[in-house]
Amino acid sequence: MEGCELPQASETAVLALAKTSAGKAADIERLIAGTLEAMGYDIVRVVLSGDRRARLQIMAERRDGAAMQVDDCAQLSRAVSAVLEVEDPIAGAYELEVSSPGLDRPLTRLADFARFAGHEAKLETKLSHDGRRRWRGRLLGVSGENVRLEFEEGEIEVPFRDLAKAKLVLTDELLAAARVAQDQLQT
Repeated sequence: MEGCELPQASETAVLALAKTSAGKAADIERLIAGTLEAMGYDIVRVVLSGDRRARLQIMAERRDGAAMQVDDCAQLSRAVSAVLEVEDPIAGAYELEVSSPGLDRPLTRLADFARFAGHEAKLETKLSHDGRRRWRGRLLGVSGENVRLEFEEGEIEVPFRDLAKAKLVLTDELLAAARVAQDQLQT
């Protein structure tokens, strides 16, 4: 894809180009990341929520590009539970939820914006850019550390660091692309 190449970066710089978790969830992500990577999975997002009873949500995807199955989630749940039982990073009881990101997935790494260029997405920034904080449009990929988006009024480049959240929009085009990708993996 022209104009969508990611620059080579150090490990520290690459970690800065991901927004997969924050706060206590980031600590938990660091604890489990090696285990998931060794099993052939990437972490998409880790969220720790809840007041009375905590809920730890881990979204993961297969590195081979195949669709996540229930067995994948169960296997990851057992592995994460074992790590968390030893490390005990969450005080008290909590509910563990392991899932796939789904087709209308959150975009948490700069590389996601290059990977899903051409698809529709919603972006929200922390601060106002060009008088607004929310956009919906077609991803044009990345330029350096900026996300490029085409929307009704034109195009915008938003620094990745300024994004609060982003996700793909479920469209017929996205569904068709997912089917094609799965068919290619099966042949």
